[in-house]
Amino acid sequence: MNTEIIALFKCLADKSRLQIIKSLAIEDMYVERLSERLALSPPTASFHLKKLEAAGIVTARKEQYYTMYSLNRDALSFIVLDVLLAEAGDDIENDRDAAYRQSVLSNFIEYGKLKTIPAQRKKRAIVFEEIAKSFEHGKEYKEREVNIIIADFHDDFCTIRREMIELKLLVREDGVYRKGQL
Repeated sequence: MNTEIIALFKCLADKSRLQIIKSLAIEDMYVERLSERLALSPPTASFHLKKLEAAGIVTARKEQYYTMYSLNRDALSFIVLDVLLAEAGDDIENDRDAAYRQSVLSNFIEYGKLKTIPAQRKKRAIVFEEIAKSFEHGKEYKEREVNIIIADFHDDFCTIRREMIELKLLVREDGVYRKGQL
């Protein structure tokens, strides 16, 4: 599915092909008529039509001496829906996010200790989310307990605790801390 989606977008990424699709949305045409309308040479128009036909966006049929091209509206709408509903893209994005997250964690945490607090907000959030895994959902902690847990990762527990509250990884109410929503 991924290669089909990529091929489709490559096919649609050409301005001439988009113009051909727009023209065929109005009426079926043969190569010479399309080339006149779009100011393309007939071989160029034919080349683009073949690409669109291979992607299933355009269909061809013989009419006397000409090959008439039509927009395959059903296939085009299904293709677009498939792309929009495809989970394959989500999997790729999730894999990239997981790889980036792992890279950040391995760069900043060594042997269970935070080497340095990341300067970039996004990296800091990833590291602090990892620290937040040390807290149990629903359990209430006193500030001293929070400090001890964070101190296992880094000596600057005050800064980390404050930022974890800002990121809503920890919630503080009346001097009691709870794990926030991740």
